[in-house]
Amino acid sequence: MTENIPLTELHEESRRVFEICNACRYCEGFCGVFQEMVKHRTFSDTKLDHLANLCHNCTACYHACQYKPPHEFAINLPATLAAIRPLTWQAYAWPRGFAALLDQRGLWVTLVLATLLSLFLIISFALLDNSTLSHRHQGEGAFYKVIAHSTIVVLAGSSLLWSILAIVRSARNFIPSGTVFSASALRATITDISVLRHLGGGHGEGCNDQDEKFSNARRWFHHAAMYGFALCFAATCTATVYELILGHMSPFPYDSLPVLLGITGGVGLIVGPAGLCYLHLRAHPETKSLLGMDIAFSVQLMLTSVSGFALMLLRETQAMGWLLAIHLGIVLVFFITMPYTKMMHAIYRTLALIDFHRTN
Repeated sequence: MTENIPLTELHEESRRVFEICNACRYCEGFCGVFQEMVKHRTFSDTKLDHLANLCHNCTACYHACQYKPPHEFAINLPATLAAIRPLTWQAYAWPRGFAALLDQRGLWVTLVLATLLSLFLIISFALLDNSTLSHRHQGEGAFYKVIAHSTIVVLAGSSLLWSILAIVRSARNFIPSGTVFSASALRATITDISVLRHLGGGHGEGCNDQDEKFSNARRWFHHAAMYGFALCFAATCTATVYELILGHMSPFPYDSLPVLLGITGGVGLIVGPAGLCYLHLRAHPETKSLLGMDIAFSVQLMLTSVSGFALMLLRETQAMGWLLAIHLGIVLVFFITMPYTKMMHAIYRTLALIDFHRTN
């Protein structure tokens, strides 16, 4: 197992593994990692971090490898790279202290933060006007009778701007200085991401989630999570247009575009992360990645979706004010911690893919 090993030791282990893989080359055509590997005789720490994020952990190479445990070489490239990936979220994070704080305690920290922030909002609104919090509000603009529109904009906007700033700064740290990305590399990367091509495994038949049998389960669950997130983002953008341009205030009718987009995306944010967590927990013990902010991100997505559905279904009851505070607290914690969760896996993997297509 590779858990709790410092990044420097994981770099050394990955160099040892890549030297053996470069001599063997049985898996040369499996994925971008091996196609990139064969172009190098030595590997810098930066290159190893990029290769770790280029790996999609399909584990095809592990099951095909003749040198995997119990062989004396003990080659387990997926486990080594899976252990490096979360550590790169810390190594390139801005500011560094936040990532180190979350680390292996990420799931518990985010749950506690979401609970405390939700309680803080509930208590604050109750102290201001308890009758407003527990009153039954209906119709257009009902949410803002509990929490002022300006308050929600300031809380959500400031936390989101912080998240965007931290993600951009972290991404800049990850990109080697002097790197120039081409339009063709960007187009190829967008194509890869849109169909999750590399989650097809080394032979295009899917990943080896637990044993040597191929399965596209990870690919479809990733699709559900990715497009669910995109649809929820589209719902938020559409709701902003409705409010700021069209003058309609939330909550919107059930058949409105923001709600329909939110419902569809919300289902994806439950099905996708739940399926990925299930596959993660039942995966082969020698290819598991680290827990911590990995699982925390999936849990955050599910909590955001579940609390949003509860708010939508009970928005005309006395529970609406309480649920609005809980949902807002979960969303704020999601924004604040997003630059230190598996969201960075998506950012760094995108950058690694662009760099791969730039040189191939």
